[in-house]
Formats: sequence, structure tokens, C-alpha cells
Amino acid sequence: MKTVFNIVLTLCVLALVFVCYKSIMNPIKFEEDKTVRDRAVIARLLDIRKAQAEYRNLNKGNYTANFDTLIDFVKNAKMPFIYKVGELTDKQLEDGLTDKKAIAIINKAQKTGKFDEVKKFGLENFRRDTMWVAVIDTVFPKGFNADSMKFIPYGNGSQFEMAIRNDTAKSGAPIFMYEVKAPYDIYLSGLDKQEIVNLKDVQSKLGRYEGLMIGSIETPNNGAGNWE
Repeated sequence: MKTVFNIVLTLCVLALVFVCYKSIMNPIKFEEDKTVRDRAVIARLLDIRKAQAEYRNLNKGNYTANFDTLIDFVKNAKMPFIYKVGELTDKQLEDGLTDKKAIAIINKAQKTGKFDEVKKFGLENFRRDTMWVAVIDTVFPKGFNADSMKFIPYGNGSQFEMAIRNDTAKSGAPIFMYEVKAPYDIYLSGLDKQEIVNLKDVQSKLGRYEGLMIGSIETPNNGAGNWE
């Protein structure tokens, strides 16, 4: 009888140790896994931010809420690249020259065939040429897969939530905003459910979005991430 009691007691102790171990290790394991997934989602969000910034530059300040449009832009659009030869000296700047004025002087000389002003200002070795280069080759690393931008890492095929909003400031100036979101429920799916509930509860009480996001259609923030 005593032997049976000892065995039962040992099993109870082991069970208690296991419960304690789990209560300590579960949050640690969750944070480790969350960190890995956070990094993957953030990297994808930063790619989207770069794409939106270039899209805006070539589309009169507008962003797009359509991933197919953004992906097509990254794969096929070209952006201007200024090839520079020579820099203006301090004296040239003091004389009132700017890159724009210098280019105007050179262009005029090339049209008229009179290079007196070019020589006068010492612009013989000054050039500014505009080249058009592919967005995907300039902004993103070699081998970048633009088609993957819309998918949330670890999201089992789920796509980011993307929205835009155009408004007008009190001064009358246009305001262009966008946001891209990845909810915890999507990219943390499969991890400890209670830890996800706890995480969302904290974010909710702090009035923060329950996930990772860039930008905002409520307040202009130039595409900042909510982790930054």
C-alpha cells in the first residue's frame, strides 16, 4: 500500500513540475516564435512601403489600394535616375548657380552652338543626364519576387489588408494616406491560443492595432510602422 502511495505521490509531483515547466516555457516559446514571424511580416511590410513610395513618386502623390496594381508597377514601371558628372564649386554656388541653372546654360549652349557662358561659369565638365531604370532592379534586391508582396508570411495564403484615403489639409493642400495591416490572428495562427488572446488584450487596452501595420488612413505618418 505504501509503495502505491509513493508511486502516486511521485506522479503528482512530476505532473506539478510539468505544469510549472509549461507555465514558464510556454510564454518564452511563444515570444521566440512570435519574434521570428514578426521579422518576416515586417520585412514584407517594408517592401510594400518601398513600392508605395515609388508608386507615389510617379503617380502625382497618389498611393494605390490594389495589390495587383502595385505588383504590376514594381515589375514593369521605370523611374528616373539622374546620372551626375561634376559638382558645383563653392564659388559657382556663390555666383548664384544651381544644378537647374547650370543645366539650363548647358542646354542653351547646345541649341545655339555658343558656349561662352559655359566657359564663363566653368561648366565644361558638368553634366546631368536623366536615365530611366526599372523599379524592380533599382529599389529591390536581385531575385525579388514582387508577386509575394500581397501575402502575409505564415498566413496560409491570407493577404495583407491595404487601404488608401485622400483628404485635404486646412491650408487646402492635398493629403494622401495609406495603410497596410497584418492581424495577429492571421500570422500567429498555430501558436499558443491563450498567449495570442493575452497579446491582443494588451494591445486593445492600449488602444493599439492588434497586429503589425504600416501607415494610417486616420493620421498622416509617412508610412511609419507601428513597431517603429
